[in-house]
Amino acid sequence: MSKEDGPFDIIFRIRKSAGENFLGKMMDCFYCLSIWIALPFGIWLGTNWVEKILVWLALSGAAALLEQATTKNNKDNETPTYYED
Repeated sequence: MSKEDGPFDIIFRIRKSAGENFLGKMMDCFYCLSIWIALPFGIWLGTNWVEKILVWLALSGAAALLEQATTKNNKDNETPTYYED
């Protein structure tokens, strides 16, 4: 959601209506968004409060690790990763 606009730009419109306040900035950050999306799953999957908190943080951490593992880090103004001779 933080990088996609969704079908018919629904997510884009929600982000735009949220503005530049805390909620709007939270929807642009993948890591912030993963915390809040993981929360209901942690509450649902845990059996006691300690387990609910641990599952919540573990799911958010797993999402962050997957994001890091699958994102290309080419921040050098789109410098090519290959050269032709």
